[in-house]
Amino acid sequence: MEIAVSDFDGVGKRVTLVGRLDILGAEQIALPLTELAGSDTNIVIDMGGVDFIASNCMRHLVIAAKTVACNSRILVLLYPRPLVAVALIHAGLHHMLPIVHSEDEARAVLSRHAG
Repeated sequence: MEIAVSDFDGVGKRVTLVGRLDILGAEQIALPLTELAGSDTNIVIDMGGVDFIASNCMRHLVIAAKTVACNSRILVLLYPRPLVAVALIHAGLHHMLPIVHSEDEARAVLSRHAG
């Protein structure tokens, strides 16, 4: 699993993930995601390069989303591949982890949640 963090238009941080979010992927994203979630910023997780997501990784995303929400911010998932999106929807997480399919859509969601 590759993880890179960059600025997202000055309104949050973009976390780009590439690889499989399996047991090993979960270990690799846990600490960076926890630290970023506690930093009082919006988070856009670019999942265009993720071809698999396991339930333990969904748990990390939910914990990060809850932490971000405690700071009146939001976490959104950008460009999830169809199989990943279906897994998140079947798990009932798409309400807590908004799924967006463009950077403009991500900006719109972030602006609706601006403090």
